[in-house]
Amino acid sequence: MTGPATGTPAGTQAAQRPEAPSLGRKVGSAARWSLINTVVMRLGNFATGIVLARYFLGPEAWGVYGIAQTVLLVLLSANELGVSLAIVRWEGDPRRFAPTVLTLSAASSCLLYAALFAAAPAVARVLGSPEASGVLRVMCVCVVLDGLSQVPAGFLTREFAQGRRMAVDSVNFVLSTAVTLLLAVQGWGAMSFAWGSVVGNAAALLGCCLAAPGTLRFGWDAAQARALLGFGLPLAGASMLALGVVNVDTMVVGSSLDQLALGFYVLAFNISGWPVRIISEAARRVSFAGFSRLADTPGALASGFGRALGVVMTGTVPLCVLLAALAAPVVELVYGERWLPAAAALPWLMALGLVRIACELAYDCLVAVGRRRSLIGVQALWLVVLLPALVIGARSDGIVGVAQGHVLVAGAVVVPVFLVTLHRAGIRLASVARACAWPFLGGAVMAAVVLGLERLLGDGVPALLATGVAGTLGYTLCVLPSLGFLRGAPPAGPTAAAKG
Repeated sequence: MTGPATGTPAGTQAAQRPEAPSLGRKVGSAARWSLINTVVMRLGNFATGIVLARYFLGPEAWGVYGIAQTVLLVLLSANELGVSLAIVRWEGDPRRFAPTVLTLSAASSCLLYAALFAAAPAVARVLGSPEASGVLRVMCVCVVLDGLSQVPAGFLTREFAQGRRMAVDSVNFVLSTAVTLLLAVQGWGAMSFAWGSVVGNAAALLGCCLAAPGTLRFGWDAAQARALLGFGLPLAGASMLALGVVNVDTMVVGSSLDQLALGFYVLAFNISGWPVRIISEAARRVSFAGFSRLADTPGALASGFGRALGVVMTGTVPLCVLLAALAAPVVELVYGERWLPAAAALPWLMALGLVRIACELAYDCLVAVGRRRSLIGVQALWLVVLLPALVIGARSDGIVGVAQGHVLVAGAVVVPVFLVTLHRAGIRLASVARACAWPFLGGAVMAAVVLGLERLLGDGVPALLATGVAGTLGYTLCVLPSLGFLRGAPPAGPTAAAKG
C-alpha cells in the first residue's frame, strides 16, 4: 500500500513533528464539536424515545424494532468492506483513490441489501419475530445509503470537520424524528422507526455530499482495489465481530424468551447505551484520525491513548453509576410503570457499557497501529465465549441472566486480552491504570453516596435530584487531582515514572 496511486499508511516521524501543533488544535476543535453534536443528538433521541415508549409503542413493538436494528447494525459493520477507512488512514491525496473506494462500497452495500431482502422472512423467524420481516426490508435500505455516504463522510473525518458533520447530523435527526413520530401517531408501530431511519439517512447522504463537494465520484483502478481490499477486509471482519458481540444478546433474547422480554431488554440496553453514545461516539469521531497521525511515534501514541482513555472514563463513570444505582426509579420516572421489568437488567448493562467504551477506544488505537489480525482474534474470542454464556444466562434468569453473562465474559476474558494486546502495541498497563484510577475511585464514592441517600430520602423527583447532585459533587471532588493529567500536563516528581 505504497506509492501515489494507492496512498500509504500514516507517515514518518520526520513528517509528523512539524504538524503536531496544528494537529493538536484540529483534534481539540473537532473533539469539542463532536461532543456538542453527540450530546445534542442523543438528548433529542432520548426525548423522542420517551414520547414513543410512553404514548405510542409498547414492549412488543420495541422488540420488533430491536430485532431490525440489530440486523441493520451487523450489516452496517461490513457494508463497505472496511475500505472507507483508507480515506482517513492513508497518506497522500485521497481523491486519487476515493472513486475506487466509492465503487467498492456501493457495490458491496447493494449486494448485502439484496441478500437481506431475500432472507428477511427466514431471519425474522429465527430471531423469534416473524412480523419483523417487513421492517427489516425497509430499515436495511439504510445499508445502501450508508455505503454511498462513506466516502464524503470519510473526508469530513479526515479533515476534522466536525462542525459540518454536526449540521449534517442535525438535518438527519430532524427529518427522521419527524417521520417516526408522524407514523407512530398514525399507528404504524415498529415500521415508523424503519421509514424514519431511511428518510434520515437519505438526508445525511445529501448533506455529506454538500459538505464535502466533489467526493461522490465513481471510478475503478484494479491495483487500488486490491490494496484497498487488503487493507479493509480484516477491518470489516473485526468490525462485524465487534457488532456481533454487541448485538448477539438481542438475538439470544429474541430466540430464547418471549417478545415481551425482548422489548424490556431492548429498552434497558438502549438506556445503558446513553453514556456509550454520548461519550464514545464523540471520542471515536476524532480518535481514529488522531491515533493514525501518531501511529509512527510510539511514545506520543501511548501518551495520547492514556489521556483519551482518562477523558472518556472521567466523563462516563458518573453517568454509569447514576443509572445503575437508580435504575428502578429512573425507568419508572422516565418511561412509566409498565417498563419497570427493564430496570432489573440495567445495573449489569451499565457495567457492560463502561467496558464497551474502553474497548472501543482500544479498538481504534489498535486499528491505527495496524494490529488488525490481533483485533480479529480478540473479537472472535469474545463472541465464541459470549454466546454460550448468554444462552445459559437467558435460561437461568431471563434478561437479568443475559446481562450478567455479558459482564462476566467482558470482565474475566475480554479486558485482560485487550490489555495484553495494547501492551504488545507499546501501551503499558501502568498508563491504562493511571487513566482509570481516579474515575474508578470517584465512582466508588459516588455509588456509596447515591445508595445511602436513596435509602434516606426515597425516590421522589426532588429526592432523586438531590441524590444525583450530591453523588456528582462527591465524584467531582475525587477526580479533581487528575485534571492536570487530562489536560496533558507532564507529571512531576516520582510519578513521572508512571507516564505511559
